[in-house]
Amino acid sequence: MEKKPFVTLDKAREIAEKIPTPFHVYDEKGIVENVKAVYEAFSWNKGYREFFAVKATPNPFLMKLLAKFGCGMDCSSMAELVLSEACDITGEGIMFSSNDTPDEEFEYCAKLGGIINLDDITHIDDVLRILGSMPKTMSCRFNPGGIYEAANGIMDNPGDAKYGMTKEQLFEAYKRLKELGVERFGLHAFLISNTTSNDYYPALAKTLFELAVEIKDKLGIELSFINLSGGVGIPYKPDDTPNDIRIIGEGVHRVFDEVLVPAGLSDVAIYTEMGRFMMGPYGALITKAIHEKHTYKEYIGVDACAANLMRPAMYGAYHHITVLGKENAPCDHTYDVTGSLCENNDKFAVDRKLPKIEKNDILFIHDAGAHGFAMGYNYNGRLRSAEVLLHEDGSFEVIRRAETLKDYFSTFDCFDEFKGKLLK
Repeated sequence: MEKKPFVTLDKAREIAEKIPTPFHVYDEKGIVENVKAVYEAFSWNKGYREFFAVKATPNPFLMKLLAKFGCGMDCSSMAELVLSEACDITGEGIMFSSNDTPDEEFEYCAKLGGIINLDDITHIDDVLRILGSMPKTMSCRFNPGGIYEAANGIMDNPGDAKYGMTKEQLFEAYKRLKELGVERFGLHAFLISNTTSNDYYPALAKTLFELAVEIKDKLGIELSFINLSGGVGIPYKPDDTPNDIRIIGEGVHRVFDEVLVPAGLSDVAIYTEMGRFMMGPYGALITKAIHEKHTYKEYIGVDACAANLMRPAMYGAYHHITVLGKENAPCDHTYDVTGSLCENNDKFAVDRKLPKIEKNDILFIHDAGAHGFAMGYNYNGRLRSAEVLLHEDGSFEVIRRAETLKDYFSTFDCFDEFKGKLLK
């Protein structure tokens, strides 16, 4: 799969004249086309809804864009709940999937009418204590333990994950919730992350659909919705094969008809919680080459750093890099592309074949639309960059301004004299 930037060199320079690099830029056209494709893929299910994983890209402009097409929000913190409320997304437009959850977050989710997705059986008592009674709709998160292996060699280790309940706990949780007055029930599981295969969702669906039938047979509870959560990945490398959401949707449809329909569960709504798939390919980090270094290796220093895109430093994750204006030039130079942090892992690329890079060249770092800006931090006093939305008509809009030193120092409230000197 060829990696093509969604901005040209001229457009990047035009934006950079008003918003200095580095900045994150998002492609409205790509986002809209993708969300439409997702809903088409699951149009066979009358209750289908995508709950965008806010943690992937917590920006209200982008959240409201997705909400226009019917998306709800998957939240996991107070700030994400407040963001959703600010976007006029409340009620069952919120799926609250949290773990180790503070009391006030359960309370605020209930205030908004969101669906609480319980991570652990002990949280039933917490919710009951906090709210006084159980909401009429509740969901439970399942963890089958051990190694979960799906088709096509896909596997992960949910048994080592902190999330979800055992099967025994799950059944006991539903039994208690029913006794406490819950009327509508959901089932949720997230077992494998970032799969570039069309087989994962159908395999997970089969696991959860069969579990739903067992819940009906043993407990007399008919689930109202089954949430397949996230895990549908994106092709970070050019030679990765992208998922086809339409094939995935049809695979889930097939299993739905095989398992749920004969059991009399044809009204179950299917939910998903895709963050990376919804936004990842449609965001990029734009950065400028500001230094070159020739020692034991060849280095290109850019004005972005791991504080702007943490995944390569944290995971050794691959993000493709295009040198704008040199798309057709031979990749005959080998570089480490580095940021300015006092950490040796602050590298966007290691031993990467790229065209010859000169100072002031603009680099487009692909697939930074999810878990990019969101994972930013202030180590070394580096400031978070701006976010820009590129509209379909070619115009652009700043949807989050860059952080300033005043922002950085603004929390030193108890040091008034010191603060005054800093913020002159």
